Amino acid sequence: MHGEYKVPGGKLVTVDLDVRDGLLADVRLSGDFFLEPDDALEVIDSALVGLPRETSTSELARAVDDGLRIAEQDGRVTGSVTMVGFDAWAVAVAVRRALGLATTWDDHTFEVLRPGPLPPATLAALDQVLTEELAEGRRGPTLRFWDWNERAVFIGSFQSLRNEVDPAGVRDHDVTVVRRISGGGAMFMEAGNCVTFSLVVPASLVDGLSFEQSYAFLDSWVLGALHDVGVEAYFSGMNDVASPAGKLAGSAQKRLAGGAVLHHMTMAYDIDNAKMLEVLRIGREKLSDKGTTSANKRVDPLRSQTGMSRDEIVDAFEAHFKAHHRTVDSALRPDELDRAEELVRTKFADPAWINRVP
Repeated sequence: MHGEYKVPGGKLVTVDLDVRDGLLADVRLSGDFFLEPDDALEVIDSALVGLPRETSTSELARAVDDGLRIAEQDGRVTGSVTMVGFDAWAVAVAVRRALGLATTWDDHTFEVLRPGPLPPATLAALDQVLTEELAEGRRGPTLRFWDWNERAVFIGSFQSLRNEVDPAGVRDHDVTVVRRISGGGAMFMEAGNCVTFSLVVPASLVDGLSFEQSYAFLDSWVLGALHDVGVEAYFSGMNDVASPAGKLAGSAQKRLAGGAVLHHMTMAYDIDNAKMLEVLRIGREKLSDKGTTSANKRVDPLRSQTGMSRDEIVDAFEAHFKAHHRTVDSALRPDELDRAEELVRTKFADPAWINRVP
């Protein structure tokens, strides 16, 4: 069995192993990393041999760290161990991939959906429906681009409605308020002013990754797509993407017990900041940790950096994803749309859900 893991900003870690009677055997670690002293390599291999096949990522990493620490203490390695470009966690992820318990992008075919404009509450409901469909095995991993034709505010699952949204601004600008199932912050979204996508993947794709690592992992293709349209971008904080000119995008996630992960991102294209500030109550404390002093400068539109239309940018993002991953064009099924509309009626348009955190 063979597994590989490329450490973000680091080195490639490769593990080859066998399984006998449910236990790891003949573990062989290799890669382009740096490790001192040389005999530490055998210690890592030995620390993993005999562990149950179902050992978790954290337990595998702990076994490696404990094995190296004990080897230092009893003199089985000459001096202290130095790992450069990788760590015990990276070894554990490679082991899980070798066992088929963790997967890579190349292990999946992604269904790409561009269903056209839909009401904001339906878009939020489809996040839940498509994530549940993947968990039940009725649909594969899915990339869905959003379009809508109403003015809306999407707030995070755990945000206080009264703290985030100004009722007068909502009334004056005819805004639909939607609470999504993922965490994260509020986003003011007029038709055509944002680029938004949802990515639904099996939990195996982010197996062994912390939440922070999984954000960067699932958004890695976005940085490439932004480069394609001439935008220099980088990760900022746990779940934001920024450019030298300011914040570009924010991501959010929801993980279901059935083994499916919802990950979505909203990128600013051409937001009316004045209107946004009348609808959203953006506090001084929240702005301070984004490194900004003026709410009017908080969002940096893609339009000003690319000179492209929103549709051209979405086309470029779709093309980039398809160029780097195995995909198939798909469409929403009638039963999925029916289920989404049912959830709109019973949940997403229900004041009890919208106000669940008053």
